[in-house]
Amino acid sequence: MTTNRRSFLSSAAVNAAALAVMPAAAFAAIPREFATSSYSPSDAWDLSWISKLNTKHRAVFDCAEPESGNGVWRAWAWTRQNIEVLKLAPSEIVPVIVLRHDAIVLAMQQAYWDKYGAGAKKKVTDPMTNKPTNKNPALLDEKDGVVAPYNMAALHKQIAAGAVALACNVAFQECIETVKQKDGVSEGEARKRATSYLVPGVILQPSGVFAAIHAQEAGAMYIRAS
Repeated sequence: MTTNRRSFLSSAAVNAAALAVMPAAAFAAIPREFATSSYSPSDAWDLSWISKLNTKHRAVFDCAEPESGNGVWRAWAWTRQNIEVLKLAPSEIVPVIVLRHDAIVLAMQQAYWDKYGAGAKKKVTDPMTNKPTNKNPALLDEKDGVVAPYNMAALHKQIAAGAVALACNVAFQECIETVKQKDGVSEGEARKRATSYLVPGVILQPSGVFAAIHAQEAGAMYIRAS
């Protein structure tokens, strides 16, 4: 056995031993995408959205933080600017909005925010006042005082207009756990209730990273939106 090989094996053994005694807190920073979560069989995931990315103008807006719904609003701004500047038809543009990490709450209907206090928990601010709010900023429209044309930036309106909205299943586990703890129900029932709170048209994906990469593989340009 060479000296280099002995040194390598010795170092590997030391590192393995150190890893074994590391406190659990040392793993706290591991991204959620690598965390254990409940996955469904591959054929249960809806990947039909990929077929919609057959236009020349397509982009994926990666939203990791809720902020004031900025990532969702940026997707709409890009769509509108293409229509106005390039004189494109809406059907020629497909924004893909990926809601992952803490931005997963933007994928939830207002009823979820009202019941589980998502705004305070995630320190969300109103896009018009910059003050703390418990309203989902991604759903604000004319009924909330948003004037035209900005009222069309609401997530549900973008989905209706052809945008693809994808939610990270790994981050969604936090919503499930919130429901489970507050409602005192089983894991299965909590998932069922949490799923019912998703904004209609939002499609769960194995993870936000999975969604963003597959959108890029289908030709969508990437931008970190929040």
